[in-house]
Amino acid sequence: AAIRTDRGGGTVVVDKGTYTSTGYNSPAVYSTANVTVKNATLNAENSEALVIEGQNSITLENTNVTGNMSSPEGSSSDNNVHNVMIYQSMSGDAESGTATFTMKGGSLTGRNGDQIYVTNTHSVITLEDVTITNQDTSGRLLAVLGNDATLGWGTAGANGGQVELTTTNQTLTGAIEVDTVSTLNFTMGKGTNFTGTINNAVITVEEGATWTLTGNVKITSLTNKGTINLNGYTITLADGTVLK
Repeated sequence: AAIRTDRGGGTVVVDKGTYTSTGYNSPAVYSTANVTVKNATLNAENSEALVIEGQNSITLENTNVTGNMSSPEGSSSDNNVHNVMIYQSMSGDAESGTATFTMKGGSLTGRNGDQIYVTNTHSVITLEDVTITNQDTSGRLLAVLGNDATLGWGTAGANGGQVELTTTNQTLTGAIEVDTVSTLNFTMGKGTNFTGTINNAVITVEEGATWTLTGNVKITSLTNKGTINLNGYTITLADGTVLK
């Protein structure tokens, strides 16, 4: 990786500059520490752009990020192709715990696969005023999933992700998928405009936020203080309630 840490945690702060990786499995930033990047450009030409492992963090401020993960090359693509990965590998490189991904301003561009993939860890994700672009039309906005454990990432059937996602002044488009061994609490804060579908999640739409459906959804629960455009589709809650 262009910016990386190894075992033992620590703090890295990068201000300005352009950082580019060219290899497979070589993200622009790989964090097993607390990494902050400000006012910079991050490019991964043949890899996901960002990886957080274990109880560590990446914080980006006014930074432009682009990733281009290869589908056939690189071990992590065996489980999922993505632009940002948040996970626990169980290799001993990082302590287990909550991973934190915070991005304010700047841009996040994925050229292949899902935009954000979370597996075998708990994660807090905060997005504010980020320009998010997925050039892969089949890619999901967020995938919170278990994995097959062939790479040692937990035990199959019990290695999902647990995510708290909060957005402010944020435009989001795409599908959010959460499997049965994973959880998502998604708070759409003021100024959020989300166009897409979600499943198996606890959803809060705050005042000043808008959710526009692009398909039928089944979610755990819903608190709505903002605007939901059903767009002809339905929301089914875990208790059987159908909103239409």
